[in-house]
Amino acid sequence: MKVMLVEDERISRITLTETLSSEGYDLISCATGLEALEYFENKSDIDILVTDLRLPRSSGIDILKKAKEKRSDITVIVMTAYATVETAVEALKYGAYDYITKPFSPDKLIAILKNITQFKQISEENLELKKQLKKSNLGNIIGISSEIEKLNQTISAVAPNDYNILIEGESGTGKEMVARALHQQSSRNKHDFHAVNCAAIPETLLESELFGHEKGAFTGADKQHRGYFERADGSTLFIDDIDDFPMDLQVKLLRILQEKELIRVGGSKLVKVDVRVIAATKISLKTLVDKNKFREDLYYRLNIIPIHIPPLRKRMEDIPVLLEHFYDKYNAKEKISVLNPDIMHHLMIYHWPGNVRELENSVQRSIALSNMNNWEILFLESLKIETAKPISRQQTNVQEEKESNEARSLSSYDDYIFQKEKVLFDWALKQSHNNISKAAELLKLPRSTFRSKMEKNTYYD
Repeated sequence: MKVMLVEDERISRITLTETLSSEGYDLISCATGLEALEYFENKSDIDILVTDLRLPRSSGIDILKKAKEKRSDITVIVMTAYATVETAVEALKYGAYDYITKPFSPDKLIAILKNITQFKQISEENLELKKQLKKSNLGNIIGISSEIEKLNQTISAVAPNDYNILIEGESGTGKEMVARALHQQSSRNKHDFHAVNCAAIPETLLESELFGHEKGAFTGADKQHRGYFERADGSTLFIDDIDDFPMDLQVKLLRILQEKELIRVGGSKLVKVDVRVIAATKISLKTLVDKNKFREDLYYRLNIIPIHIPPLRKRMEDIPVLLEHFYDKYNAKEKISVLNPDIMHHLMIYHWPGNVRELENSVQRSIALSNMNNWEILFLESLKIETAKPISRQQTNVQEEKESNEARSLSSYDDYIFQKEKVLFDWALKQSHNNISKAAELLKLPRSTFRSKMEKNTYYD
């Protein structure tokens, strides 16, 4: 912390200089106001200014104004032997932090400086934390599973590179969220992120919406229209449901990706565009290529960097974290406590065909139903309606194999109960921020029982 002391009284200046230096402050000492003003003309590295109000040929107010002009966040303390309401008000009016009446003990000034130093350190830490939080929110997909950790690492690794990316994942897994995270961690993040859903735009309009059209290109084209690619120039364009992209337009998309130029519908002029394309598909594009329903050359142009988002059923440990996030998102964090072990059990064994989007919808449903009688029954019934849908033989075989493998890994019934208890205990401890009493209350267990089970459970050693 760099401090400037401006004091024309020699004895006071020497005493304060020695005292502040001994306290570890990086000190600049000035005998006149002009000396201080000249310093601020050339530099702005002073964190704290301590100045007398009355100085020969210049005043402390003049120095205060100059210091604030050079550095708005500088902290100023004024010293005066002629303290009046007027002088104090004037100093504070121009941004002084505090004033000290002479004579004063050096310890008083040191105490004020320590408070200022501590406040500045806290402010800087908070600012850094906000930056880190912003960066974290922009880049990290919510979850604690190894799959999500790997996904976040992949995003951080590939985002700075300007290659096209193909995101594969089932509906509701968060493909657009991943695309936004890639954009925010790229050098294009100063421009707006653009997104278009191929399945949501009629095929007859898709060409015009993507590539634009000239005035008079077709009936109703009464003016020139800039498409998504032009509007995303210099930025990122996310094309969702690329698996629904019409075959007859695929060659035009391929040209843009290769040549970085387009021709508007009804036009002849080449328009240069600089766009990073992130495409997403809910089914395997390679399968469509094999069936001649998607151009192979376009597939390889899009699939420079593939990213796969695992379905929620393959990362069930993320459910408690996602639940907490969604309840917080809808300003209903206190309602998460109503998710008793029975409900959590159903949430943890449910197949979640709609993935994270379905989980978020379930949270909204639970909030809407929470004021009704027997809302838990209504909520679980709403999930059972979904689980009642027929499951394919292939899905059944996969589930049976998973359960068989799990059973083989456990040597006894006690082991099975032990594993299931751990899932519930982990959830309760997380919800209660590791408060054992509150965790026991959530599971409707006596605290002594909860503690005893934890002590027997080697996971908590």
